[in-house]
Amino acid sequence: MDVRLEEFDVVIVGAGGAGLAAAVHTGMAKLKTAVISEVFPTRSHTVSAQGGINAALANMDEDYWIWHMYDTVKGSDYIGDQDAIEFFTKNAPKAIIELEHWGMPFSRTEKGQVYQRAFGGQTRNFGESIAHRACAVADRSGHALLHTLFERTLRPDIAPYVSYYSEYYALKLMMDENNKPMGVVAWDMVNGGIHIFFAYAVIFATGGNTRNFRTNTNAHVNTGIGWTLCAKAGIPIKDPEFVQFHPTGIYGVGNLITEGVRGEGGYLINANGERFMKKYAPHVLDLASRDVVSRGMATEIREGRGVGPKKDHLLLKLDHLGKDFIMDKLPGIWELAYKFVGVDCTKDPIPVQPTAHYHMGGIPTNVKGEVVVWEGDKEVPIPGLYAAGECACPSLHGANRLGCNSLLDLVITGKEAGNNAAKYILEEKPVFPNPPEDYVADKYAKDVIDKLNELFDGPEGSVKMDEIWEDLRDTMQHNMSVFRIEEGLKEQMKIIDGYFEKFKNVGLTDKSKVFNTELVEYFDLESLLYVSKLETAAALNRTESRGAHYRDDYPERDDENWLKHTVAYLKEDGSVELDYKPVRMKPLTAPTFPPKKRVY
Repeated sequence: MDVRLEEFDVVIVGAGGAGLAAAVHTGMAKLKTAVISEVFPTRSHTVSAQGGINAALANMDEDYWIWHMYDTVKGSDYIGDQDAIEFFTKNAPKAIIELEHWGMPFSRTEKGQVYQRAFGGQTRNFGESIAHRACAVADRSGHALLHTLFERTLRPDIAPYVSYYSEYYALKLMMDENNKPMGVVAWDMVNGGIHIFFAYAVIFATGGNTRNFRTNTNAHVNTGIGWTLCAKAGIPIKDPEFVQFHPTGIYGVGNLITEGVRGEGGYLINANGERFMKKYAPHVLDLASRDVVSRGMATEIREGRGVGPKKDHLLLKLDHLGKDFIMDKLPGIWELAYKFVGVDCTKDPIPVQPTAHYHMGGIPTNVKGEVVVWEGDKEVPIPGLYAAGECACPSLHGANRLGCNSLLDLVITGKEAGNNAAKYILEEKPVFPNPPEDYVADKYAKDVIDKLNELFDGPEGSVKMDEIWEDLRDTMQHNMSVFRIEEGLKEQMKIIDGYFEKFKNVGLTDKSKVFNTELVEYFDLESLLYVSKLETAAALNRTESRGAHYRDDYPERDDENWLKHTVAYLKEDGSVELDYKPVRMKPLTAPTFPPKKRVY
C-alpha cells in the first residue's frame, strides 16, 4: 500500500461553507492549512442552500437580534443553549456585512440595501407578526456563499497558506495517548494510496448525513463521516435523535424547494384544494417552523387528504405570484420543478412531501468551535480539535432548526473554529505531533491499511451493498420519520444490528485502487449504519415529543424529565451508551426565555 506523509498546521475535513470559512481564517493567520474533501470545494453541498441567511439587519422592516434570538429559542423547542443562541444571533449582522465586503452578490432592495425575505418561524416583536430577516441571493444563496468563501481563499493574502486535497476520503482521526488530535488518515480517491496528514489542529466540517433516509435532500457526499470518525475515537455525538424533515421536498426525488417560496407568498394545499396549515398554525399558516409544517403535512396524508394515486403527497402552489416574479425571485425553483417532475410552477403546483434534510445534533462544541466532552458537571474542550457547520452541535438549533439559520451557523462556526484553532497554535504553541517516519504508518494507520488490504485482497463477499443500502433507507424512512413510536424504534434497532451482521460479509468486486467508487460506497454505507444506530438509540430513549422528534406514544413535551441534551457514545463493541447533560438556559446578557407552549 502506497503511504505518503504530509505535515500542516491545520487539517480541515470538508470544503463546504463551514470548512471554507475556517480556511479563510487559518489562512489569514498564515497557518499552513490542508482542506480535505471528497469533491471539489464548489461542488460541496452548501451550494444547494437556496433561501438565505438570517440576520436582523432591519432592511425591510423593524428588527432586532433579540427578536431573532427569541424565535430561535422558540424554534428549538427550548432545548437550544441560550448563551449560544445569543452569541449567534447577535453576531449575525456582522457576518452578513463581512460577506458583503468579500463580494457576496446579495439581491437588493430599491434602496440598494441587502434584500431580506420572510421565512418560517421568523417573527417581529416576540411573535407578533412575520419578520423579513433572510438575506437572500435570489434562490441561490448557498451557491453564492460557497463561491464567495472559496474565492476569498484564493486571494493573495490567503492562497499561499491553503492547500486543497479534493477527492480525498477521510478514514481515521488520529489521537495521541493524551487524547489530543494528531491529524487525519485519508484515502486518495483518484490515485489510490494512503495520505497521513499530521497537524497541530483538526477541524471537522463534513456537513450533514441524511442519506440514510429514502427521501432526503442531501448530496451523495453527506454520509456522516465526521460523526463516525469522532465517535470511533471516543467522542460522543450530541442530540442525534433530532433529524429535521423539511416540508417541501419534491415528491419522489427529495430535492429541496426552498421555504422562501412560502416566504414570498406560496402556500400548501391538500387533495381538497384546502389551505390546510390554518388548522395547525392559525397565526402564521405556512410560515410556521419546519417541524410544525411537516407534522401538519404528514397528518393530512395520514388522514387521507394527500394527492396522487397513493394519496402520499401534497401540493405547493405559487402560480398566483406571477411568472415575472417567480423568474426574478425564484428562478432556481422553476428550474428544479421543471427538470425533476416536469411541472411549470408558473402554471401548476409542485408536488411535495416532507423530506429528511438536516441534523440539529452533532459533534459537541462550544461557541468557539472547540470539541467538548461532558465530564459529569462541566464541558471540557479537547485541545486542538474543532468542528463547524452541520456536523457540529453548539446547540444553536436545539430540537428544530429555523430556516436560514444553517448558513448563519456555518459562517460563524467556521470562522470561530478557524480563529480559535489559530489562537491555539500561535498562542499556546503545542508540540507538533511528528513521530519518526520509520514506523509511523504501522503505528497510526495500521488498522486502516489492514482494512483496505482485506478489501482489495479478500473475496468479493456474499452480500451486495445494495441489499443493505435500500433496506436501510426504507426502514429508517418508516421507523424514524416525522412520527415515531416505541415499537417501530425497537424494531429499527434490531434491523440495524442485522445490517451490521450482513455488512461483515460485504466485499469489493472492483479491486482497482484508482477511483474505486465501490470502495467509497463501502465506507459511506458503514458510516451511515453508525449514524443510524446513534440516531435510533437516542430517539428510542427520549420518551417525549420535542421539535423534530415526535413520539406518537408520548405526544407532549416533558420539560420536567427531558429538558436536557442527549450525549451518545459509540462503544467498542458497537453498542450505544447514552448520557445526558443540562440545557444552558442562561443567555450571555439577555433575559432567559423560559419554556412555554409553542404556538404559531
